[in-house]
Order: sequence, then C-alpha cells, then structure tokens
Amino acid sequence: MPEHFNLTRRGDVALVTLNNPSRKNPLTFESYAELRDWFRALRDDEETGAVVFGSAGGNFCSGGDVHDIIGPLVAMDMKDLLKFTRMTGDLVRAMLGCGKPVIAAVDGVCVGAGAIIAMASDLRLGTADAKTAFLFTRVGLAGCDMGACAMLPRIIGQGRAAELLYTGRTMRADEGEAWGFFNRLVAPGDLEAEAVTLAQRIADGPGFAHMMTKTMLQQEWSMTVDQAIEAEAQAQAICMQTADFRRAYEAFVAKEKPVFEGD
Repeated sequence: MPEHFNLTRRGDVALVTLNNPSRKNPLTFESYAELRDWFRALRDDEETGAVVFGSAGGNFCSGGDVHDIIGPLVAMDMKDLLKFTRMTGDLVRAMLGCGKPVIAAVDGVCVGAGAIIAMASDLRLGTADAKTAFLFTRVGLAGCDMGACAMLPRIIGQGRAAELLYTGRTMRADEGEAWGFFNRLVAPGDLEAEAVTLAQRIADGPGFAHMMTKTMLQQEWSMTVDQAIEAEAQAQAICMQTADFRRAYEAFVAKEKPVFEGD
C-alpha cells in the first residue's frame, strides 16, 4: 500500500485520493514519485480495470506544496531543478502509458499540478464547486508545465487554453463543462459514486481493447490521417485475435450479454 496517497479498491476499480485534506491535498516530492511509480506499475496490473483519481475533503489537489516543494526549489541548482521537472513530467507519462482508463473526479480546488493530473486523465467528472486553474505564471513560471501546452489545447481549444495558461485564472465548473474539460457535472455528494460507476462500466469491458484505445488516443496526435488509419487497422487486427472478441461473438450468437475477461 502507498504511504503518500490513499488507495482503495471497489471491485476492479482503483480509487486514488491525496491524503492531506486539511491543506487541500497538496503534492509533495514523495507523493509525486510514489504516484509516478504506481501508475508505471499499473500497466502490468491485471486486477485493475480502471482508475478513479478522486477528491478528498471537498478538494481535488492544491498543486505543489508551498513549503515542501516551492521553498526547496528556490535553493536548488539547475541539475536538481531539471531532475524535479522531469520527475513531474514522468507522472503524466506514467498516467498516459498505464494502459488503464483514468477518470478524474474533481471537487473544489484543482490547481497547478492538480489541474495537470485532471488534464492527463482520460475522462473528467466535476461538481459545480470545482475550481480549476493552471497557476504557473502566477508564481513566475511558464504555463508550459508537465505537457500543458500540448494537451490542454486538444481538450478545450487553443484560444481557451492560451487564456488559462497566460493568466492563471480559474476556470469555472460551468466553463469547464461547456468547453469539454469536464465530461459532465454532478452533485458533490454523488461525485465519487458516479465516477466509480463509470469506471466500473469501463472496467467491465474488454480490458486489452481499452488499453489499445488509450494507446491510440495518445499516439495518433502525431500521425497523419493516413498513418492513423493504418495504425488503427493494425490495432483492430490485434484485438480480433483476443479471447474477448470471440466471447463477444459467441454471446451475440447465444443472445446473451458478453462477459469480458480482458484477454
């Protein structure tokens, strides 16, 4: 079990939350590294079908801890600073490469690196109280942190992303829903249950095929349409060799609902 974040399981759904709600769940050097390592290991975890990265105590994440991270960074030399920024980027890489769908369940504060974690998730549910901000310019840094300049425009559009990344202003929940950042908004009391239900619905599907979908969603941004069509032809041919594909066919013939096993 992790030491620097909470991990519980609801069937084959893993529920992750940060564990300092009294301070709105900041990230520390230790939680960054432990989350990165956990998501890396998740690719080979056959017991987990989907992940919910949830909120705790009414907040998602307040970003890097001012005292535990920001203060020490001021005193570091370039070598150590680059080591840190690469580690934070590696968390995003691990989330993108974990092979499992990740759903962010965002309530309250979701800022800085917390906003990045939500951005790097596959799906996002929010509440009307969700306040999302990419605060980097407000602390004297560039908006291009942890892949934000590459990924955020793909989700909400170039102009909207540029405004948020230049100004560091808060994106309201209704803006986030209208712009496509949030798939939908739900009541705060229903947030975790809705996210887990959605995650379980996905986890009940063909796990290997979901891994291929997640892989192609990431890889095809750098492909031409022609390359993407060929890549998807290869991906589907691979999926047609899985036992889940045969199970779906046999269930259809028998007029039954398929039960997928992920292989």
